Amino acid sequence: MIDQVVSYVEAHREEYVGRLSDFLRIESVSTDRGNSQEMRRAAQWVCNLMAEAGIQAETMDTGGWPCVVADSGPVAGDAPTILVYGHYDVQPVGDLSLWESGPFEPAIRGGRMYARGSADDKGQLLTHLLAVEAWNRTAGKLPVRVKFIIEGEEEVGSPNLVPFITRYREKLACDYVVISDTTKFDGDTPAITYGTRGLVYKEITLTGPRNDTHSGSFGGTVANPCNVLADVIAGLKDADNRITIPGFYDRVLELSPAERRELEKLPFDERAYLTSVGSPALDGETALPTLVRRWARPTLDVNGLFGGFSGEGPSTIIPARCGAKVSMRIVPDQDPHEISQAFDKAVQAMTPPTVRLSIKTFADARPYLCPIDSRGMNAAVQAVEAGFRIRPVFIREGGTLPILPEFRRILGADSIMMGFCLPDCNLHGPNEFLVLEDFWAGIRTAAFLQDRMADLGPA
Repeated sequence: MIDQVVSYVEAHREEYVGRLSDFLRIESVSTDRGNSQEMRRAAQWVCNLMAEAGIQAETMDTGGWPCVVADSGPVAGDAPTILVYGHYDVQPVGDLSLWESGPFEPAIRGGRMYARGSADDKGQLLTHLLAVEAWNRTAGKLPVRVKFIIEGEEEVGSPNLVPFITRYREKLACDYVVISDTTKFDGDTPAITYGTRGLVYKEITLTGPRNDTHSGSFGGTVANPCNVLADVIAGLKDADNRITIPGFYDRVLELSPAERRELEKLPFDERAYLTSVGSPALDGETALPTLVRRWARPTLDVNGLFGGFSGEGPSTIIPARCGAKVSMRIVPDQDPHEISQAFDKAVQAMTPPTVRLSIKTFADARPYLCPIDSRGMNAAVQAVEAGFRIRPVFIREGGTLPILPEFRRILGADSIMMGFCLPDCNLHGPNEFLVLEDFWAGIRTAAFLQDRMADLGPA
């Protein structure tokens, strides 16, 4: 039956592009609290499409934007249940002058669909919805039970998602979570992402004199908070770019031999990577390969500095106040709470009594790692290979998806991440795009996934 399903998908390519365009025209920017009409329009659009695809769906209120929840219903036999997660909200568009076409006016150029949300995440989400439709219209039923949870707050940190999943854990019960909100390895190579880094985000503020003071009259007698901050930041790493916070690396899980073998297979061009980034040279822990540093090692970065005088011309002051925003990407099995406390203690120890220190914590998310040899992962590998007609590689993601460990904690299910967009697809930036061939291959992959999951039997 899968051959007929794939034939149906191939025959409806242009129709799918029209559906995608309709979805992308909805200005579902979740950061704008006054955007209720467009946000609810997007949720209802998803709900209506599911109904057309033959799956029961409903919009459900949260403390913020609604979730769309759907369930295809039980199937005969012992096939596992998959829960597809995605989001219908998109990032703000930024500077409109940088867009070659309107961010909500979908345009096709060179085989690419350009619009806000094309890659993140409307286009990728749509692949799974259309695969369900193809199965129902071809076979009259799905080979596995498929559930959906589609939220509208991913781009604002999903503040209501964990309470929602906790409340409706029985409704959302599954064997595997399936997510398409990541990327391929490169233009030619599909990928399955099996790990993400966690995040601890801090703000350090140092205060010295009551007001900005004259650097000639008071210099050499009171501490300059900017000078102290520079010393503190410099002290957080050593000459080899290793983080100096005591105990920081104690729980870092090293790559397994199997992971290292997979990493060595990747067609990674270090020079091309550096050129794409635009930096003059690579940086990081000197003894480790670039991809290991990028995906499987913790980092500490200053994301912003504030304080003192930064206007045009000189101003000879000792600033009263300055600060830095600092993020730490953490890896399995580091604990964000432990890292947060260790950071605070280290900064406190490096800060002299000549200034006052305050530290705020803005984010605290766990890393995630999924076994690459599970039965569900094997089914996903087969599905991607069938859909893209090339075997996928295993990769990690240096960024953070806080919901992944929560799915495991609340639902007891691992997440399988199959990305269908390019790494340089400009998500969150101007001229975001999705390659249409990857869109169609993603629909095939989602259809094959249901077929391969059905072969697994009971989870």
